[in-house]
Amino acid sequence: MDKLGIVFALTGAVLAALMSGVGSAKGVGMGGEAAAGVITEDPSKFGKVLILQLLPGTQGIYGLLIAFITLSQIGVLGGDSNMSLAKGLLYLAACLPMAIVGYGSAIAQARASVASISVVAKKPEQFGKAMIFPAMVETYAILALLISILAITGIGGINI
Repeated sequence: MDKLGIVFALTGAVLAALMSGVGSAKGVGMGGEAAAGVITEDPSKFGKVLILQLLPGTQGIYGLLIAFITLSQIGVLGGDSNMSLAKGLLYLAACLPMAIVGYGSAIAQARASVASISVVAKKPEQFGKAMIFPAMVETYAILALLISILAITGIGGINI
């Protein structure tokens, strides 16, 4: 029973990286499909559509960051990895905002990026405006990143 804490904590770290990574992979893929269509017509738009394609990839980076922070906090990357079940569940809960919001926001950001790529295809001079739409979705990924970081680092000081 005393090993269940680390199992739940590891599950949280894995979910943060896995779900955000899958969302980003799907999102970047969606953007890549749209971008490829644009550059077949006008290869000079490559740089602009590439930036829009890559935006949904940030959630995967955020999820990886949460996983690394969690692994270092729980002793997997060095130190004592023995923890109570309650503490393990707290780490799992702390990773969930990044896992869930990371996945969902990557897909939503991809949809906004695909729409913005369509704007750039027709009116490349509107790139700056088009970039704002997917960038707004990024706000929620950043908020999830922050709450997960605050929660994970705060758990270390709890004695349970």
